[in-house]
Order: sequence, then C-alpha cells, then structure tokens
Amino acid sequence: MTKIIGHIDLNAFFVRCEELRDPSLIGKAVAIGHRGRGGIISTCSYKAREYGVHSGQPTFEALKKCPSLILIDGHYHLYEEKSQEFFRYLKQFTPLIEKASVDECYLDLTAYLIKEKEPIKKIKAIQDGLLAKTGLMCSIGISINKFLAKMASDLHKPMGITIIHKKDIPTLLYPLKIDDFFGIGKKTTPKLKTLGILTIGDLAKRLIADDEELRHFFGKSFYTYRDLILGKGSDEIILIEEDAKSLGHSKTLNEDLLTYEELMPHFIELTRQVVLEINQQNYLAKTVQITLKDHNFKTITRSKKLEEYTANLEEILPIVKNLVEKNLPNIPIRLVGVTLQDLVAKNEAIIQLSLFDNYEEIEEECRTKLLINELNRRLKKPSLTTLGAIYKEQKYGIK
Repeated sequence: MTKIIGHIDLNAFFVRCEELRDPSLIGKAVAIGHRGRGGIISTCSYKAREYGVHSGQPTFEALKKCPSLILIDGHYHLYEEKSQEFFRYLKQFTPLIEKASVDECYLDLTAYLIKEKEPIKKIKAIQDGLLAKTGLMCSIGISINKFLAKMASDLHKPMGITIIHKKDIPTLLYPLKIDDFFGIGKKTTPKLKTLGILTIGDLAKRLIADDEELRHFFGKSFYTYRDLILGKGSDEIILIEEDAKSLGHSKTLNEDLLTYEELMPHFIELTRQVVLEINQQNYLAKTVQITLKDHNFKTITRSKKLEEYTANLEEILPIVKNLVEKNLPNIPIRLVGVTLQDLVAKNEAIIQLSLFDNYEEIEEECRTKLLINELNRRLKKPSLTTLGAIYKEQKYGIK
C-alpha cells in the first residue's frame, strides 16, 4: 500500500519563539546570532530575508545588508520548551514521527488520512491546531515519500500546505530552479549550471535519458537522483532510540567542505540540536565529542571531558569550536557530527569527589539531602531544596 508521508517544517522557528516572547518583534527584520568575530546567523525572520539575510551567513555580512537588523543572542531554553510542545502536539496524530531537527520532522500519516475524501481539511486542522495551541507556524508537505514531502513543504512558506502526487512532479517541480532541488548543495548547483542545467526539469530530462555526461558528473549518486525525480524515494520513517549514555547528531554534507569557515555553521547547527535534546530529556553531559569523515569515510573523532556536568549551550559550543579548530585535517570533509557523552539524569547528577574534598562536609551534605528527600516524600510534593540545588538550577538550567 502506498504510504502518505508528511513533512512539517516550523517557519523561522527561533525567531517565532522570540516573537511569542516579545510581540513587538512581529513584522520586523530579526535574526538569531552573535556579533563579533565568528558570529553566524542561525535563522532570521521573513522580513530580514527580503534584505538578503539568511541562515549560515556571517553576522557582519547580514548587518551590512540590513543595518536595521535586530540581532538576538537567543533564548535556547525557550526554544527547547517550544520544540517539546511541537513534538508532543504531533503525537496525537501519529506515533510514527522521524525527527529531522528540533523544528522539522517526517510523519507517516497513512492511518490519519487514508479514508479521507478531503484530506486537506485534516491537514489544515494539524496546522491550525499547532498555531492555536503553541503559537508556532508551520508549512506542511504531503506526498508518497520523504523527498517529495520535503520538496512540498518548501514550496509555500510561511503557513503553506502542498500535496504532491506522483503525476504532479513535472507540473510542480520541473519549473523550479536547480538550486531548489533538496539534496543538491550550493557548490554543486553552479557546476550543473555550466552543463546547461538551470531547472529541475533540465536535470530530470537528462537523468531520465541516462545522459552519459551527467552519469560521469554524479558518479554513483546518478541513480539516486534519477530515482528521486521519478518519485521513488524512501517512505520509511526512522524512529531512533538514543543510547542513554550518549546523544549525538551527524550530517552528511551535500558536497565536500574543507575550511573551518565552511564547516563551522554545520557544527553550530548540530550542537544546538543536541543541546536542545539533552535538555528535553533532562540529561547533563560530561564529555563533548566531534566527528569528521572524508569522502572515503575515513573517520576522525576528538573529545574533551568537562570539569563539571552541563547542559548549557554557552559552555558546550566553545568546546566544539575549539575541537574543530585544533583537529581539522587538510582534507575535504563529507560528514560532521557532534555527540554529548557520559550523560546522567539531571536529578541524579553526582558531585564527583576528589582527594581534596572535605569528606566530613560531603557526608553532612548527603545526610541533609536524605533528610530533605524524606520530608518531601511525607509532604507528597517537592517543597524543600538546598541552596546548592538552586545554584545548579541557575547555572545549568536544571528544572
């Protein structure tokens, strides 16, 4: 049976969270990012995009294009909470959800939509319900596989709904610029243009014709792209259960990248995703690891153990940057990854003892914690705590 696959993409997610926090930002040119050397735009409002501001852009360039740009460092605990709301909301429609990032996912909506004569109404109900319940706006793409669903969700933003049937591929996709083909990177598209391929339709024609020049250009990927344009992409929703001791994300790049400046935006994106997720799952991490793979899948991993457990982006991101800067090989990289290891539950984090700790003070602290736990148990609510616990809540965001 043909599946019904959805792709839901939150529109300008981080900026929308800031608008919910401060409604005076609505309709203005807003971006999430840091000023100064190495500052990168994480995401921006649609108004900012009208000036040429975009994700992954150096902050100084964005400010040149839009001097009135409102730059916000970001409130990542807020983004974490809203991301949790987003995924909790979607579970009422299907348990088959594949998280692509903190603000987008694929869903198997076959059971939800299969008997519907007018499925657009039920899809609109998902979109409107999300806005009413969480304040978040999204675009939804529906098709028979993940590639077409993703292409569909990208067609109309913000708050768009697009359904692509297999027969619609020539009508809806062929007129699009080759730059819009999901999975073909920014470095590959200029090369395709030199071959006379300016639109997805140009690419499709030569893929279907088994063009020899294109087969040489793409190599083994030629058949993957041909299957996609023929509507034969994967419809498998992958549910990943993470190892409780570590949590990580990796990203296969659309083209080989070499420099720190090219790779760092991807590491920043991955780090933010992983930090959001360990906070969602109430973990603290003790070790930060990066992964680099070249096109031959030769793998380099480097890690750094922290002095204290943390789930704080401002503490983890500089470590990732330092690991990348010190260990970047002089070879093109095809895959990057960030993993947080030695995870412990926030409410079970253990203060590590050293030879220099005052054992009597630690023993007294443990007796105090046991007493507080017993009193809270009798009160049937967590009314009591310690100053140390409050300090850790403020420092690490433990709730």
